[in-house]
Amino acid sequence: MAEPAAASEPPAGPFRQHLIDPALCIRCDTCETACTTRAITNDSMTYVVNADLCNGCLDCLPGCPTGAIDNWLPVARAYSIAEQYGWTELPPPAGAPAHASRGRGAPASAARPVENLFPRERPRLARVVANQRLTLPESPSEIRHVVLDAGADFPVLEGQSVGIIPPGVDAGGRAHLMRLYSVASPRTGEAGVAGQIALTIKRVREDHAGRPHPGLCSNFVCALRPGATVALVGPYGASFLMPDAPAANLLMIATGTGIAPMRAMLHRRLRLGGAGQGRHVLFYGGRTPGELPYHTELAALPPGFMDLNLAFSRVPGQPRHHVQHLLGQRHALLAPMLAAADSYIYLCGLKGMEAGVFEAFAAICARHGLHWDEIAAGLQASGRLHVETY
Repeated sequence: MAEPAAASEPPAGPFRQHLIDPALCIRCDTCETACTTRAITNDSMTYVVNADLCNGCLDCLPGCPTGAIDNWLPVARAYSIAEQYGWTELPPPAGAPAHASRGRGAPASAARPVENLFPRERPRLARVVANQRLTLPESPSEIRHVVLDAGADFPVLEGQSVGIIPPGVDAGGRAHLMRLYSVASPRTGEAGVAGQIALTIKRVREDHAGRPHPGLCSNFVCALRPGATVALVGPYGASFLMPDAPAANLLMIATGTGIAPMRAMLHRRLRLGGAGQGRHVLFYGGRTPGELPYHTELAALPPGFMDLNLAFSRVPGQPRHHVQHLLGQRHALLAPMLAAADSYIYLCGLKGMEAGVFEAFAAICARHGLHWDEIAAGLQASGRLHVETY
């Protein structure tokens, strides 16, 4: 992911054009909503920036969950909106070889995703099949496992997201924006039922500062009962995908509801079964076992299927552990995985863990005579490093 620009001023230089990476964009609409100059627009599939209207204010950066918005490409001339609509990935910087890799794409063996089959203007009405609380009743954090029947003609891959449009209108009389949720079920459907999509949703009751703030969509969905319907759009996402190579190793790092895409990938591998599968290693962090979604389910996976490493930061009487601490403890396992050409790394969850994870990787590599910068460059160039933090 590109280094974020300074919050006080846009990147310097008259030939650095602000662009949205279509390979990372999940069409969540947060950037267009935040843009005060109306420089960001879309054709219902691709989001683009009008160079004539963009003033580099950076108001659009904070809400982007994937970093797709944070690209400032050196160019000889500004790309037009029409040109941007035709992209599936960003072009190379001016003067770079035409074949230069952006390092942002999906694994080479990944299945080809379908995107925006049901746009906001034409959502699919999906029926609620199940709505189950995952966290303990006494836990202050309410996280639910919601299963929607969207129909067999709503195809999703592991790592993709779907959008839900809450009913009603805002104070200005406009329809509410959709909210995106990562799919927690494999492509064959939750429990093997085609068209059934599982979501892992936390009921939002306060903002990041701890002030009361009921999340519009999360409270709507968490209160739904079986039989109700929701307006579903998507699917979205063409980058955070798993390899369709059974022998590939999966190194997954998640916090909280960031486990959703990892659960989907693990269930995909479980259903494939058979010999010759690569390693499945999961580092998963939360406050307590009772607040960790799918904690019991993960612990009950077949012996030998996965190397599970749990980090708890708020267990009374125990030291605080975060995922980056566990990474360092498992250096002997991770060093060869990081260096292997058939290893794929996925990070999903709170953005606060991102820097610590990469620092832990660098320390592991240094300890084993490896160079993290070189390994990271190779991972990115080959579509084997994927990050979705928020």
